[in-house]
Amino acid sequence: MSDLPEFATRLLAWHARAGRHDLPWQRPRTPYRVWLSEIMLQQTQVATVIPYFERFTARFATLPELAAAPLDEVLHLWTGLGYYARARNLHRAAQQVCEKHGSELPTDLEALSALPGIGRSTAAAILAQAHGQRQPILDGNVKRVLCRHRAVPGWPGEAAVQKQLWRIADALTPAGQAADYTQAIMDLGALVCTRARPRCADCPVSADCLARAAGAVADYPQPRPRRALPQRHTSLLLLRRGDGSVLLERRPPAGIWGGLWSLPQYEGEPDALPDWCRQRYGLLPGALQAGDGFVHTFSHFRLHITPLECQVAPADAVLDAPDRLWYNPINPPRLGLAAPVRRLLGKLRIGPQVTRDADVPPTQGLEGIESYPKP
Repeated sequence: MSDLPEFATRLLAWHARAGRHDLPWQRPRTPYRVWLSEIMLQQTQVATVIPYFERFTARFATLPELAAAPLDEVLHLWTGLGYYARARNLHRAAQQVCEKHGSELPTDLEALSALPGIGRSTAAAILAQAHGQRQPILDGNVKRVLCRHRAVPGWPGEAAVQKQLWRIADALTPAGQAADYTQAIMDLGALVCTRARPRCADCPVSADCLARAAGAVADYPQPRPRRALPQRHTSLLLLRRGDGSVLLERRPPAGIWGGLWSLPQYEGEPDALPDWCRQRYGLLPGALQAGDGFVHTFSHFRLHITPLECQVAPADAVLDAPDRLWYNPINPPRLGLAAPVRRLLGKLRIGPQVTRDADVPPTQGLEGIESYPKP
């Protein structure tokens, strides 16, 4: 593998003329901004992330500001970006940094990796880009580049394959220009060595790419073994008062839509709903109207959702709770909402107030595909 130093040289030369140099987290490239961008970019494209990043840093310009913010406001600014565990972990990590590290992200790989939501590759990317440390990385783009360049067989999610890829990544990473090299190899995967229709003619390292030499670029990396996703069914209740407000409740911290505000989820028979609402909320529901069902896909299962709408009248006492509120579409609070909830509120013609707040764009990102559970 005597060509490895040349790999970095060719890649850096390509990046100098064709790489991305004007991303918002590069101006300025502080540890906080790099960390935020790396978390947002997990399983999400740059074009989708940029407006979220700009709104997020406009509100939370520093790590202590993020740590001091209510989680609801953090989730509100994340709404539509998907994979909401990232936002919860980001908030928790910021608080831990303030409590244990003097409000500065650690510069040690092990300490940084110990923070919520920061794995080995993310920590390495932060240290390389923000501090110039020589740290090999292995995000999705880099895995694809290395699998093709070295014709590494197997699914990259397998432990043995990952171990081999880490060895290759470490051998390829040069001693100097760590920040530039890290950005360069990520850019190569994002711009040239793409999942579909890779531009091999424009690749600076294609001359010794083993997959290209074998005419098998499309065969790498090998996909995850296919398996049937479990199917689950549920109903989401649109309990509406006379003033048009809708009942929402906060989800538990763990599990699907953890920490987000959602419509009540009902698993029972329609005939039992009045008693259930009376006992749980102190509400008297009217006639039920079932809406069109739809499917929301998580990484581990598909959830078939049936919306059930009805008018409700308060009983003797509405059972208020800290994790329960009436959502007023005229003056909506700043909340993180589960994607199907935004979809259903939009069908009630509440959507413009929910999805078009000044700091929340229309649906973007991967909100239809979520990870469960997400560490």
